[in-house]
Amino acid sequence: MFYSIFRTSLLHGRQAMAASQSFNLSFIKMSTSLRFISISSNGHSFTVSYLINKCGFSTELASFASKYVHFETPERPDSLFVFLENHGFSKTQILNLIKKRPRLLVCDTEKTLLPKIEYLHSLGFSRPELAKILSSYPTLLMHSLKNQIIPNFNLLRNLFHSDDKAIKAIKRFTPILVYDLESYLYPNMNVLSGIGVPESNILVLLNRQPRSLLYNPVRLKEIVEEAERMGFDSSTKMFLSVVIALKSMTKSTLEKKFDVYRRWGWSDQEIHEAFRRHPLCMTVSEDKVMAIMDFLVNKMGYSSTLIAKQPSILRQSFRKNIVPRALFARELLSQGLINDLKLSVLFDTSEKVFIRMFVDRFVNKAPDLLKLYKEKLKISEKKQTLEVS
Repeated sequence: MFYSIFRTSLLHGRQAMAASQSFNLSFIKMSTSLRFISISSNGHSFTVSYLINKCGFSTELASFASKYVHFETPERPDSLFVFLENHGFSKTQILNLIKKRPRLLVCDTEKTLLPKIEYLHSLGFSRPELAKILSSYPTLLMHSLKNQIIPNFNLLRNLFHSDDKAIKAIKRFTPILVYDLESYLYPNMNVLSGIGVPESNILVLLNRQPRSLLYNPVRLKEIVEEAERMGFDSSTKMFLSVVIALKSMTKSTLEKKFDVYRRWGWSDQEIHEAFRRHPLCMTVSEDKVMAIMDFLVNKMGYSSTLIAKQPSILRQSFRKNIVPRALFARELLSQGLINDLKLSVLFDTSEKVFIRMFVDRFVNKAPDLLKLYKEKLKISEKKQTLEVS
């Protein structure tokens, strides 16, 4: 079993610790009766004034944060700004980091932060990558390098037999470096191996979707049993897609997704077949499904049933992929360069393959095709910009 095999890869003496919950100030409701220490002439403590003026906190946010971090001079917090700037952090990244973890303002940068940044850099993370990762998840800097970060990386490296794959997993879900892997990762790997999922598939899941294996083991067991009852073969990679899809929603949410497809005329049999072909089509938001179906059915004239047979399309980018390619294909049809297009060929190919098949192929007959395609891309991008604004 994975637990007995991989437990030995932990450093001697490592204690299992649950990953501390991230302190997100933006979701805390403020109390109007806060008391402060070191009140200054303007009614705020020095800490509060610093957080407002230097870090861009609101008055309420700074007041609350001052309950957890306190300083009477700017030397130590200023040193954090200088330290992070010297390691490639932008001002925006520094402010984001401080708002998520204000306690870092009173850390000893050389003793507490520098060893962790140097270690991560030694693994192969570039300065821009570290700035992005740590500003998004500054909690990492609050954990022990010796007891958590190093042992967890060594574990991942031993599992993958590769530094590169371990680093990719960390980039996809940075908290894995401080999770209690004995309580989450091992049991979940055992759950999957126990029902016949090959070790190679489990490692693919850990590399591509590490969060999926840092989940409540009891709930994961229920999900894999449900996937088995639905008739999916646990030895295939498709099985893992089913697990990811079922894990991302409740049964009632899944039923609501079914209702969305029923609105477009899909029968229950077609819905279940679509789920079997591409389980992740059920994780697409209702708004996106409606937009894609409306465009392909009502504007492009494709049959709704035809889309049900190619559900992977629903996972494609609406504005970057579906709209420009469909409009371009309509131009090819109008010029008589093609007679028909399969949805899979049109939307499920890479950009490089698409250009080779539908632009380069006809360049002698229509030299301006590439220019035309780029125009369709620009039109789509402009529409997206307008919708966002």
